[in-house]
Amino acid sequence: MRKVLYILGQLTDQDAEWLARNGRRREVPAGETLIRQGQPVSAMFILLDGHLEVQVNGIGRVARLGSGEIVGEMSFVDKAPPAASVLSLENCVVLELDKAAIERRIAEDMGFGMRFYRAIACFLSDRLRATVTRLGYGTAQEEDADQGLAADELDESVLDTVSLAGDRFNRMLKMLGVGS
Repeated sequence: MRKVLYILGQLTDQDAEWLARNGRRREVPAGETLIRQGQPVSAMFILLDGHLEVQVNGIGRVARLGSGEIVGEMSFVDKAPPAASVLSLENCVVLELDKAAIERRIAEDMGFGMRFYRAIACFLSDRLRATVTRLGYGTAQEEDADQGLAADELDESVLDTVSLAGDRFNRMLKMLGVGS
């Protein structure tokens, strides 16, 4: 659930409620491909319940994702097609956030846009840091230690918002009728 905390921790309560109201609760049957590698994606997904698998052609499974994970977020940053496929391992529930709707919201509310893109940047930064650490590339663990971070520790700016983000995610689940 840690990944959704990056996003919701940077947003306001009103932003999180807007996402829940304007996103689409979608049930994804086991085995369905949510995102196909190399094909443009028009939405970002927050996994509310179940498990997804991330696969890369020629490599296979690279990740297993649980509740609170986010996929499709890179499409908000650049126009490149997805570098991986995302499939449901079981019946899942996701919140589908339409890219065009979010872009309209950003055009109407620049504050929302600033918070949204900061959240995406924090999220991607954490993912890159974790990947670099996992691959043992360079001296990432030493650099984290120099900055006072343990290998899997949340950044202090994120830590300050974890409780709020968790509350926002729980309210979102309740609004969308997940887990009740």
